Amino acid sequence: MSNRANRILQAWLTTPTSGVLELAKDWRARQSPPIKLSGGLRVRALTRQADRTYGERSGYYVSKDGKMVFMLPKSAHPKPFARRTPVYVAGDFNGWGEAIGQEAWRLTESSLGDDTVLMWTGDAEPFLKNPALGFKFVTEDGHWFDVPADAPNVSAPDSGNRNRLIDADRTGLHLFAFELNQPVDLTQAWRAHWVGGEGDNSVPLRPGTFFNQLKTNLALGATVDAGCTTFRLFAPRAQQVDLVLAPPEEGVEPERVALERSADDTTVWEVALEGNLHGWSYSYRLSGPRDEFGLFDPEQPVLDPYARAALGREGPGLVVDAAKTRRRPDGFKAPAWQDLIICEAHVRDLVAMAPIAMDEAERRTFAGLTKWVESPGFYLSQLGVNCVELQPIQEFDNVTPEEYHWGYMTNNFFAPESSYALDPATGSGMAEFQQLVSAFHRRGIAVVLDVVYNHVGVPGHLMFIDKLYYFNVTKDGDLMNWSGCGNDLRADAAMAKQLIIDSCTHLLETYGVDGFRFDLAELLGADVLKDIEFSLKRVKPDVILIAEPWSFRGHIAGALADSGWASWNDGYRRFLKDYIKGHSSREAFEYHLKGSPWHFAKWPAQTVNYVESHDDRTWIDEISENEDGSGHLPTANDRRRTHLMAAVLFSSIGIPMISAGQDFLRSKHGINNTYQRGDLNALDYRRLERFSGTHAYFAEWIAFRRSSTGRLLRHFTRASEGFFQFWWAEDSIAGAVLYNADLSQGREQLLFAINPTMHDVSITIPEVLAAEEWTRVADHERFMRPDVPAWSGPLEASLWLPALGCGLWRTSC
Repeated sequence: MSNRANRILQAWLTTPTSGVLELAKDWRARQSPPIKLSGGLRVRALTRQADRTYGERSGYYVSKDGKMVFMLPKSAHPKPFARRTPVYVAGDFNGWGEAIGQEAWRLTESSLGDDTVLMWTGDAEPFLKNPALGFKFVTEDGHWFDVPADAPNVSAPDSGNRNRLIDADRTGLHLFAFELNQPVDLTQAWRAHWVGGEGDNSVPLRPGTFFNQLKTNLALGATVDAGCTTFRLFAPRAQQVDLVLAPPEEGVEPERVALERSADDTTVWEVALEGNLHGWSYSYRLSGPRDEFGLFDPEQPVLDPYARAALGREGPGLVVDAAKTRRRPDGFKAPAWQDLIICEAHVRDLVAMAPIAMDEAERRTFAGLTKWVESPGFYLSQLGVNCVELQPIQEFDNVTPEEYHWGYMTNNFFAPESSYALDPATGSGMAEFQQLVSAFHRRGIAVVLDVVYNHVGVPGHLMFIDKLYYFNVTKDGDLMNWSGCGNDLRADAAMAKQLIIDSCTHLLETYGVDGFRFDLAELLGADVLKDIEFSLKRVKPDVILIAEPWSFRGHIAGALADSGWASWNDGYRRFLKDYIKGHSSREAFEYHLKGSPWHFAKWPAQTVNYVESHDDRTWIDEISENEDGSGHLPTANDRRRTHLMAAVLFSSIGIPMISAGQDFLRSKHGINNTYQRGDLNALDYRRLERFSGTHAYFAEWIAFRRSSTGRLLRHFTRASEGFFQFWWAEDSIAGAVLYNADLSQGREQLLFAINPTMHDVSITIPEVLAAEEWTRVADHERFMRPDVPAWSGPLEASLWLPALGCGLWRTSC
């Protein structure tokens, strides 16, 4: 045991009249610890918390009879219970992975209170005499259970590989439950004090989980109805909320109006004003508790999180009469998921150098992009993709309208980015974005929005409404930062989740978008994502939902397997970059070509296959042979490898995605992070002419994938066991794959062969297969022209491929 002094580490309320005190180490004295609460709060009862309460959070506790108990609650981990999968405790004390399969370390099912748990029980002494032993839970098939980042005994919190620690000083006797004589006023700041000792050891007494589940069903934001405009804001801990309101006319002094707590719901502040205030600007000022968990500031302008339009990152918001902004349905229906071919693009990147006439200001706007989309030579239409994934278009934290920004620092989840509007002061961006979406739809292109709900930009308006409610914080009130952007939204707070759902619903209904790609979705959590899916599919049953399933904290693609979410496949990205350089393995090629089945994707379109996105270096910079790491002037091999990449990408099961310009070898001169480099990110369409062959190769692969024969590459359900057959060159990763080998999808078959090595190879295929009548469809340079008779006939059983070569054939019907 250590000699560290005891003190209060943290204190939180579990209800308005009860809470928990956590001490630095176990309290073994008979008398209660010397605790006092501020403001005259009277503790009616102070008792030791049940051992299992600590066990539920830490994974272990020491029982009163000296037993070490490792525990895994069913409520938190239902899968091993449902599947009856054996689970083991593994750690420094038993060789970690060596414990798997050993009956001595297997957890057994038991009841504990109202919950079913998996438990292991044994003598505690061996675990407590050693310093800080690490442990984790693992299934028989080697699945290691993730350790929550906020677990009280988490180790290595700054790394991706988190374990739990056994602390001999903290075995469950360091937790006390208390009950109060009267409910706590949540609008005040309270503290818990350790009486006696040197100095003043006090910590904030913060509201706990019950507080984050407070919610309202009232309509929030500024709503216009029957000649009246009502303003509502959810702010349960605020002491006072004022509305600062101004008409559209210039030179009029803003009016300040006090809101009152709603008679229907005291968590909401509201005021109803006469008249239709469409076009008026407004913001809020909030007073409330200021401590480690509260940043209320009556002088801080706060942009309404439900504002439908905004004038900039600071606000103010604009009152919008929904009746004036209703869109006219365009009748567009997005392609089925398995038919999607996505291009990720940025509004300004697409239009900045578009080869059509428009003024410089238009080249920064939705309206300018609409002109380009409506032009005969529009790039994405020439390429042939049927879905565009637009980088963030919600109000973000660029300082000036001219400043280029990727948009991943969102300030408001409803308002379209004001710098993309021709006239931000009137909220023109709403109508202009509606027109842009409709223009894409007329082109047969679905619109998916890249949305950022895992953190917020500067200023963090939600922070001034309630830091504790809306953000993940440490026990000391510091903001967690698994996003790498300074803060993490507490997405499981009831009204944070509702804010996300309401925002997405608004974007679906007001603008007619077809779906969303969620940035750093791991930070929202699988449960929240499934709730979002359920809600949005009630609005739009065929909504496209794509997750970036990781963060600096972890990865949740596996946890989303039983959901309707597709996920960006980072494993595919790494594999294909390695493979076209002659590395990787046969097994990796087969697994990823089949659509990363089961381990990553439970159904075919659940994997979004890609090798380039906005993040990091471009594809050509990444794989270039040039010593300076820039593919701006690619070598012949760089170009050939790009063709091989495209061939594998478009012949893989799943949803293929490319980044805008990838088809004409867009380079950022080797620079990794270009989030504010509009000069590097803008699409230089002159490269379409310089690398017209590569662009044509991409476009032809896309057209083939979308064709009738291409259905063999587009799967709604998992293919039969015998659908694929593979053959390999000797001692090589060069190989050939036959699609529809078992003829389960008709008589037509495809044969694709690829050689990513620097040596010519021969791949032996069955003679009976080679003897069939085949038609060459494509090689590593081009697709066969439809107006020129293609080669047809039997193949050689020893299929020859040149270095960095590939071929595609179909059976002649």
